[in-house]
Amino acid sequence: MLEIRHLKTLVTLREADSLVEAAERLHLTQSALSHQLKDLEERIGQQLFARKTKPVRFTSAGLRLLRLADSLLPQVRQAERDLQRLAGGQAGRLHMAIECHSCFQWLMPTIDQFRNAWPEVEVDFASGYFFAPLPALARGDLDLVVTSDPQEINGLSYVPLFTYEAQLAMSNQHPLTSRGYIQPEDLAEETLICYPVDRERLDIFKHFLGPAGIEPAAVRNAELTVMMMQLVASGRGVCCLPNWAMAEYLQRGYVSARPLGPDGLYGTLYAAVREDMLEMSYLQDFLLTAKDTSFATLEGVSAKGA
Repeated sequence: MLEIRHLKTLVTLREADSLVEAAERLHLTQSALSHQLKDLEERIGQQLFARKTKPVRFTSAGLRLLRLADSLLPQVRQAERDLQRLAGGQAGRLHMAIECHSCFQWLMPTIDQFRNAWPEVEVDFASGYFFAPLPALARGDLDLVVTSDPQEINGLSYVPLFTYEAQLAMSNQHPLTSRGYIQPEDLAEETLICYPVDRERLDIFKHFLGPAGIEPAAVRNAELTVMMMQLVASGRGVCCLPNWAMAEYLQRGYVSARPLGPDGLYGTLYAAVREDMLEMSYLQDFLLTAKDTSFATLEGVSAKGA
């Protein structure tokens, strides 16, 4: 079977004028080099070069292995360099998924800062709407998932980013604006506008309507926060969003919002990562940058639980 050392030996032999010089470059005795080459020829059943020629003249089989070496060895060297940078914490991969579009409000500034600080880390991200991101994280397909719905999966850790209050948004003319807070039964006749994810991943179903056994009159999906706000403002339904996600729309008077329940409905946003990555310098820096950016950018969030 071919080994990397065989390819390196053939390349060195091509660059040298003789077996003697090749042996010196490889820090081998001439006898050891001759034995290695003979062993390789026996493995493949063909002669690789003509003996006693100067410079060394390769056979067709030898030339074919040299073409393989020219293709493969640069990739090996690049991988070795990458591993060295990884060992030094300077390079790596950070592929992430985000379970809500509203997260982009603070995540994009975070990524911009991170890329400037860690240019050799490959950053990529995708929406977590249409696949299960946490199992993908555990498999190694992803490196980080932003989620408010942690699940017990072996090998995953959840780092709290910030705590928020989920509120119900409604049009300024909606009758529920007269209430100090919303009760689950208030939504029995409402159209609830949600992101297109399984309802068990949504706070309003999991922690508000579900425990009370209440089902809204209808559910309508919208992928973008701005689309949800337009539907709410025009009286097409109500929606539950984190307070920071609709702060701009509330300030401009486009919609109104009320707490869910007398004590409010609170959640925590987490960064889910694999435990083997927790000590990586660039990941630790990303998490710190994410926390700093979110507190500087978002209104109504806190470090409670984070």
